[in-house]
Amino acid sequence: MSSGTGYKLVKLASGVHSVHSLAHQETFHPVIGPVAEAEALYVRQLGLAKRLQGHTGEFVIWDVGLGAGANALTVLRETREIAASIQLVSFDNTLEPLKFALEHRDSLGYLGGYEAQLESLGREKQVAFINAKQSVAWEIHLGDFPTFVARPQADTLPKPHAIMFDAFSPAKNPEMWTQPLFANIFRLLNPKRPCALPTYSRSTMLRVTLLLAGFFVGVGHATGEKEETTIAANTLDLINEPLDAKWLQRAHRSGSAEPMWEPVYRQARLSVETWERLRLHPQFG
Repeated sequence: MSSGTGYKLVKLASGVHSVHSLAHQETFHPVIGPVAEAEALYVRQLGLAKRLQGHTGEFVIWDVGLGAGANALTVLRETREIAASIQLVSFDNTLEPLKFALEHRDSLGYLGGYEAQLESLGREKQVAFINAKQSVAWEIHLGDFPTFVARPQADTLPKPHAIMFDAFSPAKNPEMWTQPLFANIFRLLNPKRPCALPTYSRSTMLRVTLLLAGFFVGVGHATGEKEETTIAANTLDLINEPLDAKWLQRAHRSGSAEPMWEPVYRQARLSVETWERLRLHPQFG
């Protein structure tokens, strides 16, 4: 997530602008830009149009890493002609990158038409509005996400149908990529409510982490930056290309597969115990 210690506008090779965190030395949505990455990684990969069209009641989306708002706004813009009720729950530890994005709305482009709603969200931490054919209820929870989801009050969160997971990289932000964190996320899901979680990483360590947290895990769509990403879900029905026995053997041989059990970045081979747990996962049974 974002640190609140300074941001700058950068022009990407694709010609579009994005936001760069000075503290983490990382750019939000590098290479293809905020909208193109959000469309590929979340809107299309989650099959949001199809899922929303066949849905009754509120469709709940967790936006883990609100950042400069590109993922959430792209979802709202791309699905606005589908009659639906969306409950958007964003998480971050600061609103600074969103404020920065609003200050540079003309260069970034993707905030157009949502400025008033974003300003209300920043002030009130919640906002409700009509988005073409949709009704939207949007709330934000500020603070340390790993701490929040470990506490009892997280049980009161609306159970998601989809999770957009977009934290800074494990090397720069290890606390957002630990096995206990993903185990807590999985614990908060409704097992009777199909939910998918895509993210930009394709690392073996992440995929093992998600599997041991309880998820089924598959190969995710390519983006302009990566040939593969990762998608996890609480049901195999939401995964088109599940990891298979060949991947399992590659993980066994990998020098960087053991999950981070604590928020300290490191690379290690699978322990004997982790390997036993992994090979007994229902996905490989």
